[in-house]
Amino acid sequence: MDIEWTVQLVDQLDWHWTNQLRPRLSGLGDDEYFWEPAPGCWNVRPREESTAPMAAGAGEFVVDFGFPEPVPPPVTTIAWRIAHIVVGVFGMRVANHFGGPAVDYGSFEYAGDAATALHQLDTAYASWIEGVRDLGEDGLAKPCGPAEGPYADAPMAALVLHINREAIHHGAEIALLRDLYLRRAG
Repeated sequence: MDIEWTVQLVDQLDWHWTNQLRPRLSGLGDDEYFWEPAPGCWNVRPREESTAPMAAGAGEFVVDFGFPEPVPPPVTTIAWRIAHIVVGVFGMRVANHFGGPAVDYGSFEYAGDAATALHQLDTAYASWIEGVRDLGEDGLAKPCGPAEGPYADAPMAALVLHINREAIHHGAEIALLRDLYLRRAG
């Protein structure tokens, strides 16, 4: 039996995106996008309002973070998680492997509202999944290269699987935060 691995890898994430994650983001509003379910959350916020050890971003809004990450790490908001998926999960990899624009946490212009964040997310996802579709068997077998740190010598297929896990994992966290927001007290 011939297995088309590119199709299998694309279908794994695309099925989740199309049938679970993206529909769960429908109707996301600004209050929910920025909602902080616990004290000390990391969020995306106006530059002058950040209270995190570090903040990054090129525009009016920045993403909270710290290095090294505190133990235990802070709870993160929907805004923070979307920013992480857009920049750290899809954006940097699209730049590294598929000719997309350079992106990093410090130079990115973070969304100040849910609609803009969802547009950024959709754009980053579309660029990633298109790039993976175009890899083919040979592209999946090539080493990732030095930009991917621990994945440098691994085949691109290993990175694709990692990105699938990251998107599914953080998407599930966002879905849970939406469930908690809907059922919050008060």
